[in-house]
Amino acid sequence: MLVAENITKKFSGVTALDNVCLELHAGKVNAIIGENGAGKSTLMKILSGVYADYDGRIIYKSNPVRFQNTRQAQAAGITIIHQELNLIPYLSITENIFLGREITTPWGTLDKKQMRRHAETLLGKLKLRVDPDTQISSLKVGQQQVVEIAKALLIDAAVIIMDEPTSAISESEVEVLFGLIAQLKRENKAIAYISHKLDELFKIADRYIVLRDGKTIESGDMKGMTHDSIIQKMVGREIKIARRSHSIKNAKALLSVSNISLKHPDRKDDLLLKNVSFNLNKGEILGIFGLMGAGRTELLESIFGLHTRRTTGNFLVEGKQIIIKSPADAIHSGLALVPEDRKKDGLVLDLNVRTNICLTTLDNLQTMGLLNNNKEVSLAKKYTGDLKIKTSSDKQLAKNLSGGNQQKVVLAKWLATKPRILMLDEPTRGIDINAKNEIYKLILQQADEGLGIIVVSSELPEILTVSDRILVMTEGNITAEFTANEATEDNILKAAIPKTI
Repeated sequence: MLVAENITKKFSGVTALDNVCLELHAGKVNAIIGENGAGKSTLMKILSGVYADYDGRIIYKSNPVRFQNTRQAQAAGITIIHQELNLIPYLSITENIFLGREITTPWGTLDKKQMRRHAETLLGKLKLRVDPDTQISSLKVGQQQVVEIAKALLIDAAVIIMDEPTSAISESEVEVLFGLIAQLKRENKAIAYISHKLDELFKIADRYIVLRDGKTIESGDMKGMTHDSIIQKMVGREIKIARRSHSIKNAKALLSVSNISLKHPDRKDDLLLKNVSFNLNKGEILGIFGLMGAGRTELLESIFGLHTRRTTGNFLVEGKQIIIKSPADAIHSGLALVPEDRKKDGLVLDLNVRTNICLTTLDNLQTMGLLNNNKEVSLAKKYTGDLKIKTSSDKQLAKNLSGGNQQKVVLAKWLATKPRILMLDEPTRGIDINAKNEIYKLILQQADEGLGIIVVSSELPEILTVSDRILVMTEGNITAEFTANEATEDNILKAAIPKTI
């Protein structure tokens, strides 16, 4: 269906793609595999018309093509579901789906009823039970991801590029998406599928193409491949997943959360959190698992002081009651929160690495009321070194880093505050197996140094890998607690499924 020949792309003198070649076959899921920074997303953006400036050529349906923009690519039948959400927050779901593709009446006005009906049908296919008139800004990241998928499905495309389509959606939504992919294969569509979740690829991929450091390494059929062989092709070496080698004994309670409730922002009688209580011990990694809407993110945000007007309950740090009326109070009490959406809430993308790392500790970097450049450089150097952040210099813009390195910058920013309690919301979302392993090592290292760490993740293998103890949340309640030895995927999932389902 589509062939890319010797594609080369440079950014400010840095080669992102170096003579990359690939084929996308019709009626197959073609998995594009590689570490963060391997060039996968850059290549997909070239194929879908986002980048028009590159060397090499693309042959689509036996004809050479060169798209100048995404509209041309879409008109030809190539669409992309972006890893970075590409939605307008203050427009509705319907308006986002039809943006640039509006349906009009014979009189030239917008046919809002017909667009709403189409949007409702698409959301129904994807099992997202939300009013199409809902504003995007009020949706969670996972729900926004589903809307992004709906946008792509609106076009009757021949080539559908999916860049991390499941990075923020729940297990049930993943199964719905896989059913749609099976239907698209039957319709002879060519699907380019990027994911760092290798289990997914073994379920749905027919072929693989491996990129490493901007170059094509190998391609072939997925049949007969193993996890280890795929990982070795991705990184050029074997990777051993970091796990904790010892258990926590006789640890003291570092954080005690008692009867935390959170009111719904719109429905007065509805609670997003219902009398949640738990302890976090010094040096402990506490995993929190739940399906979408369980209240995991809301719990971390409430502890961090983001919803103080709607939150009730008590917090103790090392036995002393603390009052948290704002994130500043939380930081002062030794808490840090690495948010779920690093691009929206964790980074200032148009600022450089140094500035992003220093943002949380500006008071400590002053001399006579002015920022001290030497102190900033020293702090940035320490954390780019300690966390092995791959960057050309600390002046590189955060938006130009790979996902894994962006996440490390967010971690660096919060570790610079010297917290006692580190809360991580989906810490490895959208990053590759090697970058994940580096994040795991960092989490284990910080716990060994005495930090109490809370990890929220929608990936069960991740929760089982890093946690000393696991809490399961359902509909704003904690429904189960397991030690690392007791926890299995089966009993965690049973506890996570609402009883009404």
